[in-house]
Amino acid sequence: MATLELVWDMDGTLLDSTVVVPAAFVAAVRELGGPRVSPEEVVASYSLGTPEVILAHLVGRKLTPDEAEVYYRKLRDVEVAPYPGVADVLDSLRERGRAVAVFTGASSRAGATLLKAAGLDVDVLIGGDHVQRPKPAGDGLFLAAKRLGVAPDDLAYIGDSPLDLRAAAAAGSRGAAAAWGHLYDGAEPCDAALTRPEDALELLAGDHNGERPAAGAV
Repeated sequence: MATLELVWDMDGTLLDSTVVVPAAFVAAVRELGGPRVSPEEVVASYSLGTPEVILAHLVGRKLTPDEAEVYYRKLRDVEVAPYPGVADVLDSLRERGRAVAVFTGASSRAGATLLKAAGLDVDVLIGGDHVQRPKPAGDGLFLAAKRLGVAPDDLAYIGDSPLDLRAAAAAGSRGAAAAWGHLYDGAEPCDAALTRPEDALELLAGDHNGERPAAGAV
């Protein structure tokens, strides 16, 4: 019988990067001579894809590779922490012999930088640069399933954004809403609504019967 595997979104789910990531974009746009942008405008651009795509959009022109590096330099200086309970949950997963897998819309480079800054180690890291289509397409979860050796419907994708839940639906995976995240929308359909990171372990508790949790349930 297949085993349910968890895949995590990063920003707003594992990491409380609500302030630092938009601030890095704002500073990079300013340094590149772009227009004044607000953190809210940055967040609204997340669905466009990788940091390189977002930065070019915010600046308003194509960027050279050297110019795109400005964002990564800003990102290296940030201080970011995991949400309370996240580190313990990831430790519990490893104790159960489960992989810690992350699919983020950010690039794998940005993901590795932020996870390292937060002191988190992961076994599988899939970034937006690894897939052709960004969320809400399910490409990242198809790739996660392949790397974890399971079918997409044996994944539960935990994320705060409606885009995360739509990506899960597009892949045929279970969508678990991270209600502690800054982009959580209670009106977005999901298979499970989690109020704290520890609730993710409850998804595994029902793994033996192969049933999907009801929407809004843990």
